Amino acid sequence: MDVVSNEQSDAAANAEAEAQPGEQQMSKRAQKKLLKQQRYEAKKAQKKAAEKEHKKREADRKRKEWDEKLSGVDEEERAKLFDARRGLRMERMEKRNEEKADKIERLAKAKEHGQNIVIDLEFAHLMSPNEINSLTQQITYCYAMNGRCSSPSHLWLTGCSGDMETQLQKIPGYPNWIIEKESRSYIEALHDRKDDLVYLTADSETMLDSLDPKKLYIVGGLVDRNRWKGITMNKATEQGIQTAKLPIGEYLKMSSSQVLTVNQVIEILLKFLETGDWKTSFFHVIPQRKRHEADLDVAQGGKEEVRMEM
Repeated sequence: MDVVSNEQSDAAANAEAEAQPGEQQMSKRAQKKLLKQQRYEAKKAQKKAAEKEHKKREADRKRKEWDEKLSGVDEEERAKLFDARRGLRMERMEKRNEEKADKIERLAKAKEHGQNIVIDLEFAHLMSPNEINSLTQQITYCYAMNGRCSSPSHLWLTGCSGDMETQLQKIPGYPNWIIEKESRSYIEALHDRKDDLVYLTADSETMLDSLDPKKLYIVGGLVDRNRWKGITMNKATEQGIQTAKLPIGEYLKMSSSQVLTVNQVIEILLKFLETGDWKTSFFHVIPQRKRHEADLDVAQGGKEEVRMEM
């Protein structure tokens, strides 16, 4: 398929070009991981193009079926078919409006009583344009996912400025999001609640047992490709705020990449708020290819470090 081939080739070429400037500064291991990520992104672009082509074919097929249906009936029957079709569209529109109103109500309540989760966007200067775009997509997913929850959290974007803000502004509907958008850092915007701030970082020695509704949990917005290990822990330590890590090692061991994306971390938190069970949350979110059930070492108390992109 020409469309798929071109999408895949362009993605691979762009990824390769992006890797060149920093290639000499990267270790062989880092280069290997970067190339793996590039292949994944090329495959994702191929899948996206294939889905787009499939949707186009389906739309053409339905249009053809509709035209054939109309061609075989008289004017009176045609009018009935149009009325029925119009009625279905109105029903769908009413349902969407009801769902939207319900979502707005739930998010408004979360602003007053929900668990506060902060995405720290002060790392944009460390990321390439493609990485910023990737983070933007993750944030979009986080907001959509939170909006589907029966009891959503209240999300914050702090340090939202510069290239990061520009990219976010391109998202359709972003200005209407029910979310806190702060150009200031969380330490400035929430200075009166400093004692309630908890930075989630894999480098913390404190295990997160549960979520305290009074706390504000911070997730670092960094697509780091493992280039910036320890950066969030160092930041939190310098600022004198609490840190904690997800208890992933208590329930499973990672079989491949130990990096969790921002949207995966937030989805884990949302799932835990829904179920109150960490194991259920981890197994629901973390892909099978990245994990296998805890083996004897974990059962006897061994732990597997998992680095989150934060």
